[in-house]
Amino acid sequence: MTRFVSTPQNSRIYLSPPDMSDRERASLMAAFDSNWIAPLGPDVDAFERELSVRTGVSAAAALSSGTASLHLALVLLDVGPGDQVWTSTLTFAATVNAIRYVDATPVFIDSERASWNMDPTLLREALHDAAVRGSLPKAVVVVDLYGQCADYDAILAACEEHGVRVVEDAAEALGATYRDRPAGSFGAIGVLSFNGNKIMTTSGGGALLSDDTALVERARHLASQARQPAAHYEHEEIGYNYRLSNLLAAVGRAQLARLDGFVERRREINRTYRAALEDIGGVAFLPEARGGRSTCWLTCVLLDEERLGVGPEQIREHLEAHNIEARPVWKPMHLQPVFRGCRVVGGAVAQDLFRRGLCLPSGSTLSEEAQQRVVDVFLETPGLRHRET
Repeated sequence: MTRFVSTPQNSRIYLSPPDMSDRERASLMAAFDSNWIAPLGPDVDAFERELSVRTGVSAAAALSSGTASLHLALVLLDVGPGDQVWTSTLTFAATVNAIRYVDATPVFIDSERASWNMDPTLLREALHDAAVRGSLPKAVVVVDLYGQCADYDAILAACEEHGVRVVEDAAEALGATYRDRPAGSFGAIGVLSFNGNKIMTTSGGGALLSDDTALVERARHLASQARQPAAHYEHEEIGYNYRLSNLLAAVGRAQLARLDGFVERRREINRTYRAALEDIGGVAFLPEARGGRSTCWLTCVLLDEERLGVGPEQIREHLEAHNIEARPVWKPMHLQPVFRGCRVVGGAVAQDLFRRGLCLPSGSTLSEEAQQRVVDVFLETPGLRHRET
């Protein structure tokens, strides 16, 4: 059962805090009392099996973070120096950092307005042009943004036509579906994150998913310092310290068992925001894409400053002044100083979403009272016009 956070008038309302219960405490203490502390143990093995069942894939490797999972995914696909990896420009930096970890070159693809995810039409056209030039990417990393899957029918078809492997960055979308198929199950490899702000958490952590069990087994090997099966420490290649601890896996198992409740609560929060704000001229919400079911990990709004009289930063600052955390939509990667000079296909849609977008508190512990406080403070922003005239 979710414990709703007590929210006195001046208490902090966070964007997406963890949702913990007695179930997680009991699971953690059972693992602690068993003395299976780290790095592996029976809860890691069970967590991997349960993740596989939940996402409908053949195997999963429980890892230390979503970023580590992305890095290993590219290593497993033999991406390296001189290779291009195309990815969504509207994402968190970790997606692109992993591309840089393997010394590959990122190319950014713009968003579509229907889901804010990678635009499949732009991708298909860019792949065709790259094929003509003999400059196809080694892989495409597709990001499932803010709790909903990208248009995989179109994206996978475009990539398969040119023999390009797909990695699904489902860090923000565990629990979502596309055509009734779970997030994390698309492409050659799927990646999850269990960071503290995600829909479920292991404090830190992530997972690599695939129907290719040999790939997952190799991921486990590389994530364990690539140690060979010898009595002494024998290594034939460079490995990484990327495995999830047994204690954190125990927390993850309890969280995974509650995932459906987390999804339903966040969808309910999204519906409440829509009912309270959708009729205001100049406020629009991230659409739920056709063919998919979103977790509504974060409820995101687009604000028209000309019609509202105020912009997203003014509203965010007003919320912050009342101890309410809100955040801008992701700043596109092609606008980030660290990736200056990287090629971008399109970009105008993502730039507009960043300019006008705001993420509202959406955690599953958010009480009705606290959500009403968010709405009231939002509507009290100085200069905001409540209705069109």
